[in-house]
Amino acid sequence: MLTFTLGTFAIALNHLLLISALALATFVGWRVAKRGGENPESVLFSLFLMGMLAARVSFVAIYWTHYRNDPWQIIDLRDGGFLAWPGVIVLLLATLYRGWRRPGLRRPLGFGVGSGLAFWLLATVSLSIYEQGTRLPEISLRNAAGETVQLADYQGGPLVINLWATWCPPCRREMPVLENAQQHRPDLTFLFVNQAESMQSVATFLETQGLSLTNVLFDGGGRLGQAVGSMALPTTLFYSNDGRLLGSHLGELSEASLARALENFDSPSSAAPSTSPRKLPCPASATC
Repeated sequence: MLTFTLGTFAIALNHLLLISALALATFVGWRVAKRGGENPESVLFSLFLMGMLAARVSFVAIYWTHYRNDPWQIIDLRDGGFLAWPGVIVLLLATLYRGWRRPGLRRPLGFGVGSGLAFWLLATVSLSIYEQGTRLPEISLRNAAGETVQLADYQGGPLVINLWATWCPPCRREMPVLENAQQHRPDLTFLFVNQAESMQSVATFLETQGLSLTNVLFDGGGRLGQAVGSMALPTTLFYSNDGRLLGSHLGELSEASLARALENFDSPSSAAPSTSPRKLPCPASATC
């Protein structure tokens, strides 16, 4: 499961874990403060924002080449571009400083931050282990010619699978980024799996937007999203040669966040050559 869904509301699990960690830290800090000390609620929130800012600045610094031509993207947080460890380090240093300056905060703040971080770390590692234990779903789709193809037919090399729809604004915004990556990374297979739209509407969208995409597939019932546990669009999945899920990204991809996600394929295990020939169920055309 990649998202938590309640009715029409959907949130990425990693975002939910972050919010839950902040809530737990606030609750624990408040309970400890009742036995003696200052309530750390406002301080915890400011520390959280400080950590997020450090995580964003660190990400932008490392992937600066993808931002320098369009600096406005730096403040566009929708791409999910954050580095966790710099944020954690800054949060811990700021916690020590606040505790040193205000002795009444030390115990409540220490217990609050400690419990929140412990929960977030344990839950994040558990979610990562669970995700990477999942495999490429065995699902049939249709290509632009209306032919039935099996998703497993594309296994045999690294796969990037994008779940999208033409009515989804972030899907539309990230399409040029994915198109560019598809053209410049021939070592990867990109699949654009449209969710529950007609072939005509998709063909019209691609033509009017001037997009040239290879491997556009159609999932009329949205079964792939259900199989991977994501009801939010866009969702991008990254699979190894043997069909093992390496990572996922919910929400809009920028050049920088896509570059970071594609680093999943730089490890020896994911880059190892396949022992079986790769099957391509349709020719490489603009909407195959």
